[in-house]
Amino acid sequence: MAGIKALISLSFGGAVGLMFLMLGCALPQYNQYWPLFVLFFYVLSPMPYCVARRLVDDTDAASNACKELAIFLTTGIVVSAFGLPIVFARAELIYWGACALVLTGNTVIFATILGFFLVFGSNDDFSWQQW
Repeated sequence: MAGIKALISLSFGGAVGLMFLMLGCALPQYNQYWPLFVLFFYVLSPMPYCVARRLVDDTDAASNACKELAIFLTTGIVVSAFGLPIVFARAELIYWGACALVLTGNTVIFATILGFFLVFGSNDDFSWQQW
């Protein structure tokens, strides 16, 4: 039952984050859809860690280079997702209010992705593999 509650709360967080992103694009005073390019970062951010987790054996307690490289690449993707709306706002492609809404959406979406990996990432009774 705890897995269902976690899944519902994570889906609510994802919906709220996407709502902020869409508000930054579609409100009549902003009306620019350039911030939708951060959707690529949402898709790309979990990939390095998923690939590294597939390749690395977790029996070793010491850190290894593959997992640390995956965390480094994920961090670069997340920082790029926060930097892109700021660059758009500085280049006057979008307004600063839209930038603030997109950054709020980024915070919520990346917290949701992190929560997903914290809740369903371990191989306990309820893992994401059963969904």
